[in-house]
Amino acid sequence: MSDASRYPIGKYKPPTSISADDRHAWIQQIADLPIMLDRAVRELDETQLDTPYREGGWTVRQVVHHIPDSHINAYVRFRLTLTEDTPRIKPYKEDRWAELSDARSGPIALSMALTRVLHERWVYLLRAISEEEWSRAYEHPDGGTVPLSRALGLYAWHGRHHLAHITGLRERRGW
Repeated sequence: MSDASRYPIGKYKPPTSISADDRHAWIQQIADLPIMLDRAVRELDETQLDTPYREGGWTVRQVVHHIPDSHINAYVRFRLTLTEDTPRIKPYKEDRWAELSDARSGPIALSMALTRVLHERWVYLLRAISEEEWSRAYEHPDGGTVPLSRALGLYAWHGRHHLAHITGLRERRGW
């Protein structure tokens, strides 16, 4: 499997410095993701939804369900970080979550609605974070100390990354 199919927009590389303009752009990307995701999956049939975006990869359906799974965790991490001193967060086994029945065969409308509402609430919170709060951080058992500003960039990338999985598959298949 090529990195191009696995990472169609490249692997996430946090910038060495993050400006208010960077944060503003990333918040907008998070705000726009539900609309972009809706466009990406519009009019796909069940067979198309159950097509892996790459050999050995998740199906489009699993990707659609994974996005709110991941972003719910992100939302909680942001809230914990804003209310506790460097909380130690709990990672989750995303590969196993993607194999649960709701992710393998559940209607995508459920996760589309969840993504839309979650992102509305998350963006409301993100736009209210003060300059000094952006430096607050959580402790990830595998990733070390993660400031909110860096986490914001990661999750903005994450949405674009999975969106590119779907749109890339559509382009390759002519859907």
